Amino acid sequence: MFDHSVLVQALGADARYFDAELLPECASTNALLLARAEAGAPSGMVIVAERQTAGRGRRGRAWLSAPGDSLTFSLLWRFAPGTLPQGLSLAAGLAVTQALTKLGVGDTALKWPNDVMKGGRKLAGILVELVPGAPHAAVIGIGLNLKLPAAMPEELRAISAALDTDAEPNILLAAILSELKTTLEIFARHGFGALREAWRARHAFEDAPIRLLADFASPRAGICRGVDRDGALLFESDGRIERVLSGEVSLRPVS
Repeated sequence: MFDHSVLVQALGADARYFDAELLPECASTNALLLARAEAGAPSGMVIVAERQTAGRGRRGRAWLSAPGDSLTFSLLWRFAPGTLPQGLSLAAGLAVTQALTKLGVGDTALKWPNDVMKGGRKLAGILVELVPGAPHAAVIGIGLNLKLPAAMPEELRAISAALDTDAEPNILLAAILSELKTTLEIFARHGFGALREAWRARHAFEDAPIRLLADFASPRAGICRGVDRDGALLFESDGRIERVLSGEVSLRPVS
């Protein structure tokens, strides 16, 4: 499915910013690239796997992937020392939606903190992990459904979406990488604040009633007021707005 020469051609002038390794299978592209990063791998290294045997998403959840069903890859990006990572997963999600819009392959929206939605269902997930000992370096893992795997359980199928188009995977990957480069350069110079309004314009739950779910607390109902300049969720309840930072919280719409 993936072809290095096709990918390089699709990247064009941006090819010099990336060093992509295409694998038929690995346990986890994020885990593999984190190990490479600790060994000194350069910024712009990309690992793409047609199949992951131990792919994972936020909060340790498994990410299903099979050849031809999904685009799963991880990107290492090194920022200048002192760069703060707040809002990085939101910036990456914005880049994915912008790339899909430019390709004309999906009307997508964003859900805090790291989901890309299509038709109210999850199309893609993003997992950002900081490199141990180098908090200004991050591995950005992205899993995007090209079509729903046949082995996907029905309860997951009901809340999942796929592109379901004939988009050429190498061109799709190149478009997302190029958009990530542009977005991450803005993030490096100005932080998430410079991307905030673009993110809010694609936010699926802006000013909408929501519920916040946490593992060890009762669900809370309120209004989503977007995000602040650091990427924190702004949650209004009982006339007060609070910042929600924890990635251990899930957001759900109110039916």
